[in-house]
Amino acid sequence: MTIITITNPIAEENTYLLVNQQAILVIDPGSNGKGIRDHIKSLNKPVAAILLTHTHYDHIMSLEEVRHFCQFPSVYVAKEEASWLYTPELNLSGLIRHADMPNIICQPADKIFQYQTPYNIANFHFCVVPTPGHSTGSVSFIFPEQGIIFSGDALFRESIGRTDLPTGNFSQLITSIKTQLFSLPNHYHVYPGHGPSTTISHEKNANPFFNNF
Repeated sequence: MTIITITNPIAEENTYLLVNQQAILVIDPGSNGKGIRDHIKSLNKPVAAILLTHTHYDHIMSLEEVRHFCQFPSVYVAKEEASWLYTPELNLSGLIRHADMPNIICQPADKIFQYQTPYNIANFHFCVVPTPGHSTGSVSFIFPEQGIIFSGDALFRESIGRTDLPTGNFSQLITSIKTQLFSLPNHYHVYPGHGPSTTISHEKNANPFFNNF
């Protein structure tokens, strides 16, 4: 599996394209819709699904553009945030402080994540675990065969997601990371929603929020 990282201009959010011999998975299509489309086109493979770690506006800004361009692959989201896709006040694009940007209103998702259930989509094998705390429906994707995690805005390199937004909860986020992510082997690589990749080992030892967990 090849991982392509596209860092988008708004909020420096990371979109990930996962590529195998059959197809592509798209994780969190952010603000650079044209760049995402161009990368997908260059790969000359179908998009099997679009996976959302959560539905804050910076992670879904080009969802509809990519969805149409890729001939409507299934979009997956957590039940807790399914309605946020089409509710600007909940995905935060409708807040007064974002009056300079259009409201983000997406179509409903096609699928709701089933936690701890093994997924096999176009020969991509992964599971989805709840990692709330940054937002109530935040999830992470674990690919055990590759030893890889996509953590959304839960865990960053030497930091964690902010918890001062609606439905954020600091103690819940710390618990989510400890139970769902730090329980994984130390060698697992972590690809976050913002910033560079890291490893579970590095975060246990260097992340100031965990005091050498």
